[in-house]
Amino acid sequence: MQVRSTLNENLNAVSAREDWFALSVMARHEKAVSRLLSDKGFETFLPLWRRRYRYQRRIREFDLPLFPSYVFCRFDVTRRLPVVTTPGVLRLVGAGRTPVSIHEEEIRALQRASRAKVAMQPHAYWYSGQRGYIASGVLAGIQGTVVSVKNPVRMILSVSLLQRSVLLELDSDCVVLSEEDRNAAPNGGIVARP
Repeated sequence: MQVRSTLNENLNAVSAREDWFALSVMARHEKAVSRLLSDKGFETFLPLWRRRYRYQRRIREFDLPLFPSYVFCRFDVTRRLPVVTTPGVLRLVGAGRTPVSIHEEEIRALQRASRAKVAMQPHAYWYSGQRGYIASGVLAGIQGTVVSVKNPVRMILSVSLLQRSVLLELDSDCVVLSEEDRNAAPNGGIVARP
């Protein structure tokens, strides 16, 4: 009996675990899906970026999703029915029929950048390049791929499951190369100003 109750406790602990998942949603329905899921009690994350459109005599700004047609949601994968039946949700992103969770660090990095109001914009997924981290400021500790060392330093934060990225523009004084790239760098890993 003791073994059976321990097994049940372990199963309950595993099933109660909530991870972040990417939901593929209908185009231009990201905000509505995020709102509906929040109303159902789920934690959602929809990172936005501001885009300016210039018309003949005026300029308008719009908040657009950084990852078009995707919404991030935290839930227990064994209890996904209320999530996938939400109007506008097409499917859970994964490998075939198996949903794949997103690394917690990737979501936390995007959330911190979003809260800090750092200028972000969509960027192509970066496969190679130097990994760096932000050493100071409100985004200290975030790791990403350094694309450009000119001031401002351009760093990419990626969501590997979606193969999508966002571009951050940062002051060059706060970005340092990560350990493995620091050893190969001629100046000790500091990203120098041109």
